[in-house]
Formats: sequence, C-alpha cells, structure tokens
Amino acid sequence: MKDEIRSVLRSFKNGEIGEGEAERLIDSMSIIRLSHASVDAARERRCGAGEVIYGAGKTPAQIVEIASVLAARGSGVLATRLPPDGMSAFLSAFQEAECCEIARAAWIPPKTPRPKVRGRVAIVSAGTSDMPVAEEARVTAEFLGSPADAFYDCGVAGIHRLADKIGEIRAHSAVVAVAGMEGALASVLAGLVSVPVIAVPTGVGYGASFGGISALLSMINSCANGVSVVNIDNGFGAGYCAHLANRI
Repeated sequence: MKDEIRSVLRSFKNGEIGEGEAERLIDSMSIIRLSHASVDAARERRCGAGEVIYGAGKTPAQIVEIASVLAARGSGVLATRLPPDGMSAFLSAFQEAECCEIARAAWIPPKTPRPKVRGRVAIVSAGTSDMPVAEEARVTAEFLGSPADAFYDCGVAGIHRLADKIGEIRAHSAVVAVAGMEGALASVLAGLVSVPVIAVPTGVGYGASFGGISALLSMINSCANGVSVVNIDNGFGAGYCAHLANRI
C-alpha cells in the first residue's frame, strides 16, 4: 500500500492530479479487504473515531481477524454485542484487552492516549434492568476519550432518586438517558439540565411496551427541548453522540 500512496503523491506533485483526486485515491487504498469484511482503516482520520466491531452475528474467528487488523494500526479496538464465544476469543487473542461483561463489550486501549476533553458524560438509567444498554453507552464514551459517570436506578417511579443526583448530573457536558417502560426519564432530565440529552429507549417493560417501541415513541414525542433519540437499545450510538457533544 505504501508504494501505491507514493505513486499518488508523485502524481499530485507533478500536477497530474488535483488535491481532491489524490485524497480520494488515498482513501480508497485505506480499505483493508478480508474474505468476509472490508475494514475501513481511514475512518478515524475522517470522523475522529475508528471503526467499531459489531459482534452479533459474527463468528469468533471473524471478530478476532477484524480486531487484529484494527489493532495493528495502534488506535485501539472496540467490539460491542459480543456473543459469549466471541468474548472469550477476543480476550484470549489480545492479552491487553479489557471487557465489560454486562455491556457485552471488549476493547483494546489505544497505544497513544486520546486527546483530552474538558467535560464529562453522565449516563443515567431508569432502572437496574436498563444497565446493559447504559453500560454500553458508558464504555463507548470512555473508549472514545470522554470520561463518564454512571447514575443508575433514577427512574421517575421514585423521582426522589433522580432529585438526589440531579446536582451532580448538571455538572456534565452531555447526558445519556436510558429507559424502558414509558421512557419518561429523558423528558424529565431535559427539563432539568442545560446540556444535550441523548435518549435511549430500551426493550425493558411488560407486553404493552412492545419491546421498546412505547419508550421510543414517548421519547420522540418529548415536549422537553434538547432531547435527541437513538434506536432501541442503541447504547453505542448514544455514547458516541455524547462523546461528540462533549468533545465540542
């Protein structure tokens, strides 16, 4: 790949191609093709964070192979939604790997520390049953470089629990609100803080919650300002968005 990049740079230097074409060609070389995946090796340069492995549906061998390619670049690897055998394979393959079993996530820390950010992210869950999704959001934010603090079991059914923590939550640069059932936590939080609230509906609830659809619709229909909503159980997406808000 280095020879191909040198060729592009030579063509650019000689005036044979423009800057935009040179960038496009170099980006196209940053796709590492495996038998089962095309790894986007240029994503960190484009977006500020590298590709993340979604473990569900992948075999342990596929997970390890993709992780090996990403790890070789030194910018760290995050794998989410790992099945049990995928988690075991990941931890066995990489001695430096860490994991959070409740979030079903494992990661290899970057060789170079992330740039420091000024703020912190608050992860607030309605109930203990929402913790797997909340932990996925926390792990994601921290892997990307945003320190995160967890505030669990703060649901509106016992709103005094949220009132007890709201002073601490207000000190954060972004808030992730994770809730199932009727999903009211996000609206309540957005009415109490002056920072972005990223709402995560979860599939927690009885039959009429429709696997999280009830919470999703409640959050989308929130009358409180400053609420953005990700998909059901998408702790990764919420942690990513919270990091972007915190980084800004």
